[in-house]
Amino acid sequence: MQEPALDLARPRVPVSTVLASIVGLWACYFVLTTIRAEILDLGFEFELLWRRAVVALIGVAVTFAMWLILRQFDHKPLWAKVAAALVISAPVSIVLAQANRFVFADLETEIAKSFGEKQGFKVRRDESGNLLVDIPVPTSHAPQATPTGEETDGGSGALEELPQAITINTPSPQDTGLPEIALGRYFLMLAWCALYLALVAGEQARTAERREGAFRRAAKAAELRSLRYQVNPHFLFNTLNSLSALVLTGRNQQAERMIQMISTFYRSSLADDPTSDVPLRDEFGLQRLYLDIEAVRFPDRLVAVYDLPAALEGAKVPGMILQPLVENSVKHAVAPSAGKVTITLSAREEYGRLVITVSDDGKGKRAAGPARPTDGYGIGLQNVRERLEARFGEQASIVSGPTGSGYATHIRIPLLTHRNADA
Repeated sequence: MQEPALDLARPRVPVSTVLASIVGLWACYFVLTTIRAEILDLGFEFELLWRRAVVALIGVAVTFAMWLILRQFDHKPLWAKVAAALVISAPVSIVLAQANRFVFADLETEIAKSFGEKQGFKVRRDESGNLLVDIPVPTSHAPQATPTGEETDGGSGALEELPQAITINTPSPQDTGLPEIALGRYFLMLAWCALYLALVAGEQARTAERREGAFRRAAKAAELRSLRYQVNPHFLFNTLNSLSALVLTGRNQQAERMIQMISTFYRSSLADDPTSDVPLRDEFGLQRLYLDIEAVRFPDRLVAVYDLPAALEGAKVPGMILQPLVENSVKHAVAPSAGKVTITLSAREEYGRLVITVSDDGKGKRAAGPARPTDGYGIGLQNVRERLEARFGEQASIVSGPTGSGYATHIRIPLLTHRNADA
C-alpha cells in the first residue's frame, strides 16, 4: 500500500500547457485574419500570408515573454493577478501593434493601389508619404450665347477630364491606425491572460485535491498502524501467561520450544510494514506458527487444519488480519474445552472475491451479531472489522456467528494479486 511520492509544492502550470495556449491563440489569429483577407479579396495572397505568419511568430515570442512576468503573480491574491494582467498587457499590446505595422508597412501602399484600380482610381504617395487618390473630374468650356438667344459649347462640343488629387491620409504608414491596432492587441492579450488565470486556478485546485488525498491516505495509514499494533500486545500478553504456566509446572523443554517459536513469530510479524498487504500464504504461515505456539499449551486439545488452494496463495490480504480471529478461537473454544477442538483456516474464490473463513467446532458461548467491546471476543472482531473498512471501505465485509458444529467468521474482500494489489 505504499503510495508514490507526490509533488505537493506550489502549483505551477506546465510550460508545455502555456506554450500550447499561446500557440493556439496566435494560430486562431492567423486563421481568422486569413479568412478575413479572403472575404475582402485584397489580393497579394502570398505576400499577406507570410507576413501574417511572421506577425504570429512575433506574437508567440512576445506573449511568452509576458508570461514569464505574469507567472510571478501565480500565488498572489486574485485582485493582484488581475491588476498585473491589466498593466502588463498595455506595453505588450503596443509592441505587438508596432511589429504589425512594421511587417505590413511596405505592402500597405500596394494594397491601396490595387484596391483603387478596382474602383477606377489611381492611388499614389507623394514625397511626404501622404496617400493620394487621383479622381478624374469631367469639365467643359463655358457656354456662349448667340444672337438668337441660344447657348453654344464654345465651339468644341466635347468634355475634358481633369485629374483632381485627394489626400486621404497624412500620417506615415507606420503611424496609421496604430491606436486601433494596439487596442485590438490589448484585448487579445487580456483574453489570453484570462485563459492563463483559469489554468492557474485549475492547477491549484488539482494540487489541493492531491494534497487532500495524500493527507487522507496518511490518516488511513496511521489508523491501520494503530489497529495493527493493537494485535501484538494482546498476543504477547497471552503468550507470556502461557510461558509462565509452563515454567511454573516444570515443563522447561516445552517452555524453551515456545520461546523459540515466539521469537520466530515476532520476527516474522514485525518485519513488514504494518500497513502493507502480504500474500495469503504468508498470512496462513504466520497463523500456523501462532497455533504451533498455542499447541504447546494445549497439546491434546488443539488441532489445526489449513485449506489454501494453490491458486489463491498469492492473493493479497492485510498483514495479521486473521490473528484476532484465530486467537479468539483459541480463547473461547480451545481453552474452556476438555476435549479436542479443531480450528480450520480456509480460503476460496467466490464470484471474483476472496473469502477467508476461520472456524472451530468448540462449544464455547459466543454471541452472534455486532461486536461488543465489553468482551474480549468483541474487541478482536471489531479490530478486524475496522482494519478491513480502513483498507477496502465498503468493498469488504465480515460476518460471524454460530454454526451447527461451532463458530465461524467469514471475511470477504476484493481478490487482489501482485499485479493489481496497489490499484
